[in-house]
Amino acid sequence: QVRLVESGGGSAQAGGSLRLSCTASGYSSTRLCMGWFRQAPGKERKGVAGIDSPGNTYYDDSVKGRFTISRDNAKNILYLQMNSLEPEDTAMYYCASTGGLCYGAASTLSWLAASGVWGQGTQVTVSS
Repeated sequence: QVRLVESGGGSAQAGGSLRLSCTASGYSSTRLCMGWFRQAPGKERKGVAGIDSPGNTYYDDSVKGRFTISRDNAKNILYLQMNSLEPEDTAMYYCASTGGLCYGAASTLSWLAASGVWGQGTQVTVSS
């Protein structure tokens, strides 16, 4: 059974850091097409960062320079290192995977939004 489980959310003050993890299980492949999305109260879910199979990354402008996405290919774990957090980063964060390989980081978030498998989400709250 394919499953994504996020962890690492919590509370932080503005300027602080948090690291999210997402463990993928039930997949026969590694180097999965994966990414992070977030949804703030009253807003639509939005892509934050994506990583393609070769390891190329893509970031939404709102987090560029502050967040780093990475993947442990051996363990099929996706990470999101979040630095210089802002109150606007407060949201439920979701991990997503297409379950397969992909090439072209700039398109990963579109592919994931269209056909991704989703985790249950982890809450991030940033106070000013």
